[in-house]
Amino acid sequence: MIRVLVADDHSVVREGLRALIEGVRGYEFVGAVGTGKDAVREGVLLRPSVLVMDIGMPGGSGIEATREIARLAPDVRVLMLTMFDDDDSVFAAMRAGALGYVLKGADPDDIIRAIDTVAANNAIFGPGLAQRLIAYLSAPRSSYPALPSLTPREREVLDLIASGLGNATIAARLGISPNTIANHTSNIFAKLQVTSRAEAIVQARSAGLGMPHEGKQAQRMATPDGAP
Repeated sequence: MIRVLVADDHSVVREGLRALIEGVRGYEFVGAVGTGKDAVREGVLLRPSVLVMDIGMPGGSGIEATREIARLAPDVRVLMLTMFDDDDSVFAAMRAGALGYVLKGADPDDIIRAIDTVAANNAIFGPGLAQRLIAYLSAPRSSYPALPSLTPREREVLDLIASGLGNATIAARLGISPNTIANHTSNIFAKLQVTSRAEAIVQARSAGLGMPHEGKQAQRMATPDGAP
């Protein structure tokens, strides 16, 4: 019996998956939740065979929830079912511990096949995503990015931090909100295992980041923005 828990903040998706799963012999639908926090709690308590997880949810993203599930309940396999098809999301999900990544809109048979595959502790990705993954893994080692634990966006943010820019300036340059920059910075600190901006800058400079940018400010180990 393959026991399935669904985590998605849209009730239509939750009910659609419930109907799909309950209609397949050998499957048991054990529940559905709408937040990342609830996904972790129910995943640990119910220990489903597969947790079908969305990325964009309140109460912690699906990627954060997947990371916690991998730590607290490593026997629970995670299948990402999401609308996000960018490389950052795919690779972040893999690093967090997801075994599968399928886009919403996939045929029901493909979703069931993905659940089967993940339940058997095998990896599966949608066709377009698989091609990008193969290209990434087959790239020459010399072309691997610096600090590979970071996503491309996180490297971009760290590069600007190491150039002496504050969060407000980085947000304006990248066209995203200061809160988003603060979230990226927190993730960078966690992945680099540092506790201060100065420590992050040291690692960034060692990896070749922080090269001069136009309008370069004096290289600083702190920023007037008061960001982490």
